[in-house]
Amino acid sequence: MADRGVLENPVFLRSTALVNTRPVRSHHWAGVGTLIKNYIQFVPHPADYHPNACADLGRIWTLPVVAGKTRLNVLVALTPQFYGRGASFFDKRFVWPYKGIIVGTDPVAVDAVGAEILRLKRIASFGEDRPLDVEPIHIAVADKKYHLGVSDLSRIQIVKVGWTDESLV
Repeated sequence: MADRGVLENPVFLRSTALVNTRPVRSHHWAGVGTLIKNYIQFVPHPADYHPNACADLGRIWTLPVVAGKTRLNVLVALTPQFYGRGASFFDKRFVWPYKGIIVGTDPVAVDAVGAEILRLKRIASFGEDRPLDVEPIHIAVADKKYHLGVSDLSRIQIVKVGWTDESLV
């Protein structure tokens, strides 16, 4: 029998509040590996969510084990990976010391900001908006289809605290 991890862990099954945290990086299936994608560990068959650039990752957030429980989302951007091609999950050539942490109650807004930071870094590094393996459409789908938050950067209030040198947003 396969290990079902958090799906059978009594701590998660009884939890009433979750703090979602993960590092921001490019990802060959979803475009970016961020907070919305992080809850893939709460499904028995993660491969079911990988078709179509992982568009339906937001559906995971509607499952009883997580629905309405996330109180804080922390996207760690200390050393993000802004680019990479193929199935390699890590490529040190495209990692830089951004020294940031993006925090919010809206996972979609936090992911949208993280994806924008990666996009701006690609422009700064390559001199053009070089595309990822796939467009991170799961962020907009989580907003428009699953109503998990706001993906439109013009509607997201960004409050900068602390060191802001070389901030990309």
